[in-house]
Amino acid sequence: MRRYKCIIFDIDGTILNTERMNLIPLQRLVREELGFEIAYNDLLKYKAYAGKRTIEELGFKDIEKAYNKWVEYVNSFEEGATLYEDIYEVIKTLSSKGIICAVASSKMRKQYEIDFNPTGLNKYIKCKVLAEDTERHKPYPDPLLKVTEILDIPPKECIYIGDTIFDFKATKAAGMDFGLAIWGADSLEGIDADFNFNEPKDILKEIDL
Repeated sequence: MRRYKCIIFDIDGTILNTERMNLIPLQRLVREELGFEIAYNDLLKYKAYAGKRTIEELGFKDIEKAYNKWVEYVNSFEEGATLYEDIYEVIKTLSSKGIICAVASSKMRKQYEIDFNPTGLNKYIKCKVLAEDTERHKPYPDPLLKVTEILDIPPKECIYIGDTIFDFKATKAAGMDFGLAIWGADSLEGIDADFNFNEPKDILKEIDL
């Protein structure tokens, strides 16, 4: 077991279950704007991407317009973001043990406020790096390194917990250990995690508090 000064969390697929609220509106957007149907499973790979890159990869020409429409559809979707079971208690416990908790996500700040603020977890999050805070996003290490810079903690004393190959690549490029949030992952291919967490409570079992 290792003790870390800081645990950095991804948000979507790690703290919050936002899959359906993001992908079903995206299906609608593709159907309406691009004129074809795309299978739900074919959209899963885009969960690792920043929102505007997803729009770009799907072939939309006016990225800003399409992205804004997607956001509108997401925020009017009947199913909102929900916390994964036990993740609130896990983060609360880590914080109570003196471990600094932070988030690094490709989520836009406005969407963070809509999805994350209602959870009540902000009081335990000492640093948040979001889409607007770095020019490059995961799989580049920039968001993770920005957290260490703000908190003045060496990367080797941090662990990043996420659910995608982009999270893994960014973590290794940043010189950190990686914990895989299996509960939110769609594919484990290519991910050689330092820790595999089947459910959030496993974090408390596997990491030295």
